[in-house]
Amino acid sequence: MSTYQSPDDLLFAKQLIQAAPKEAAAFLHLKATAERKDGEIPEKYRELISIAVALTTQCSYCIDAHVRSAVKAGASREELAETVFIVAALNAGAAVGHGLMATRLYSEKQAGQPT
Repeated sequence: MSTYQSPDDLLFAKQLIQAAPKEAAAFLHLKATAERKDGEIPEKYRELISIAVALTTQCSYCIDAHVRSAVKAGASREELAETVFIVAALNAGAAVGHGLMATRLYSEKQAGQPT
């Protein structure tokens, strides 16, 4: 196996949906609702938010789809770049936050306190 993910994997979408039709319908309804164009958040910003989440969850398919949609919605290269670095900063912040917890747990273990 040369790669774990491939654009060709999307060819299996129909099989996946058919194997769990109720769950797939619920997911697709949620996805359509979140991606609607008539919400209070303008489409371009919905797409930039979607890119940010996709970068965080590391979903290659989502990154591809939402970058395409963001371009169509008028997002600039600079807006995309800012989104990337906002995600990087927040992910780094989350690591520091979890690092604080790890430090506390370490200190408790060193002191013999139950966690």
